[in-house]
Amino acid sequence: MRVRVLYFGVLKDVFGRGVEEMELAEGASVADLIGACRERYAGVGEIWDSMAVAVNQEYARAVVVLREGDEVALLPPVSGGWEGEDEIQGPSPSTALRVRMTTVCNERRKVDAG
Repeated sequence: MRVRVLYFGVLKDVFGRGVEEMELAEGASVADLIGACRERYAGVGEIWDSMAVAVNQEYARAVVVLREGDEVALLPPVSGGWEGEDEIQGPSPSTALRVRMTTVCNERRKVDAG
């Protein structure tokens, strides 16, 4: 099955692109996609362990099963003290993902604590 992967922040900078199509086995999960990315982009290091993931613009845990045509956004950790809203733009306005930066940080804390 094919999914569309959106890269944000440092991932977009390191990979030199904001989006790509990935081929995964039928029934693959978010964790499987992260594993495939780890293999493909091994030089990025530990960033894979602490990123937020959204599937079709909804936060998703590693166990979520992906479906043909899903859009998966990989959101690396952010730093700093910004507590307002920010819009993260994907490769086109139709893929804009609006998030509250404080929500991203809170979701990361839940994953780290869980």
